[in-house]
Amino acid sequence: MPFPVIVKTLAEQKLTAYCKKKSPGHLAHELRVAYEIRGNSVTIFEQRAPWRPEMSEWTSMPVAQVRFDQKTGTWTLYCADRNGKWHRYEGKQPSKDIGDLLSEIDRDPTGIFWG
Repeated sequence: MPFPVIVKTLAEQKLTAYCKKKSPGHLAHELRVAYEIRGNSVTIFEQRAPWRPEMSEWTSMPVAQVRFDQKTGTWTLYCADRNGKWHRYEGKQPSKDIGDLLSEIDRDPTGIFWG
């Protein structure tokens, strides 16, 4: 089930600001951070420009995922394993503020998100 409109709007504002902060302007032609909303989940990606001239598609690597639970009104943070399967990130409790989880992704104390 998709988010309530107000939750989605606030989340998009924080996600857009986060991705802009993580995407260095001088490297915009090579690297960017973006997000995609699907249902009640938001996936954050690191995107890189094609590394060979004959390629036209940017490659995307998932960094983290946050999921909204409408019953509790909280966001929960997930990390991907090497096979791309999502697991609940145990280092941070669910939060009503997606910004708390974005800060944890940025801080990355375990190296699971940004390596």
